Amino acid sequence: MADKDYYQILGVDKGADQEVVKKAYRKMALKYHPDKNKDDPQAEDRFKEVNEAYAVLSNPEKRRQYDQFGSDGFRQRFSQEDIYRGFDPRDIFSDLGLGGDIFSRIFGGGRGGPRRGTYQTFHYGPGGFQEGGFEGFGGQTPKGADLVYELPVTLSDVMNGASKTIAYRRGGTTERVNVRIPAGIAEGKKLRLAGKGEVGPTGEPGDLFIKVKLAGNDDFEVDGPDLTTNLDVTFSQAALGTEQTVHTLDGKRLSVKVPKGAQGGQKLRLKGHGLPRLGGGGRGDLYVRLKVAVPKRLSRRQKELIEELAQEGL
Repeated sequence: MADKDYYQILGVDKGADQEVVKKAYRKMALKYHPDKNKDDPQAEDRFKEVNEAYAVLSNPEKRRQYDQFGSDGFRQRFSQEDIYRGFDPRDIFSDLGLGGDIFSRIFGGGRGGPRRGTYQTFHYGPGGFQEGGFEGFGGQTPKGADLVYELPVTLSDVMNGASKTIAYRRGGTTERVNVRIPAGIAEGKKLRLAGKGEVGPTGEPGDLFIKVKLAGNDDFEVDGPDLTTNLDVTFSQAALGTEQTVHTLDGKRLSVKVPKGAQGGQKLRLKGHGLPRLGGGGRGDLYVRLKVAVPKRLSRRQKELIEELAQEGL
C-alpha cells in the first residue's frame, strides 16, 4: 500500500494529535472488524489497512519519518516487519469488547501483515556486531525466531554490488554465511536468507534478515538513487559564470558549467551519474550544490576592489 495515504485511511488531518488518531482508529477498527462484517469479503483488507496506518501514525518516530519522506520513501526504509514491530492493539480491541486475538488470527503468517513469533536483533557497535534483544508480536510459534543482522555497506558497495561474509550467533554457536549485496540496494532494505534463523521446537528454522545500513560518506549525500555533492565557487565565479570539474562516485571527472548569476545552494543536475536503481532501470542523478565561498582574509588590493564594488551596489 505504498501509494496510499495513512492519514486518509484513518480520516484525520496531517496535524492531528495522538488522541485524535487513536479515536479515529477505534472508530475504523470497529467499523471494519471482520467479526462484525462476516458477509463483506473486503472488510478484512480494509481492517488490515486501518491497522497498518495506526501502527505508523501511533508511533512518533515512524510518523515523523513518514511525514518527512512521504509514502514511497517511507516504504523504502521500513519493511512490513519494521512497521508492526512493537505494535500491540489488543488492549484497544478488549476495550471495544472485541476479540483481541483477531490480530494474530488475520495477520499471523499471512499476506500483508506482521509475522508471528520473535526477532532477535544484532547491532553494530565499537566492538563489532553485538547481540540485541528479542522483539515481536504474538508469542512463540513452532517456527524458530527470525534473526535480524544490521550490516553496514559503503556507497561503493551500493554502486557496484558486493559480497560479504558475516558471522552471527545462532543456537549458541557462531555461524558464517556469505551475503551478496545487490547494486542499488537502499538503506533499511532487508535481504532474506531462508532457514538461517533459530531452530524452533519442531525443528523448523526461522529466517535471517540482513538489514542494510549505509555507512557515512563525507563527499556525497544520498536520496534514493540520487547523490548530491558540494562545489565551492568564489563570488566572482558565481557572478560571471565558470566551468569547474567534479568527481563522481565511480571515479570519473566531469565538467560542470556554473551559469552567470548562480546562487549559493543552487543545484546543477548531472543526469545518470547517481547510484544504480535496484533491479535495473538505469541510474539516478548527481546533483552539484553550489557553495559561494566568502574569504576570511583579504589582501589590501582585494579589500579596495570589494569596497569599490560595494559603492556600485554589489
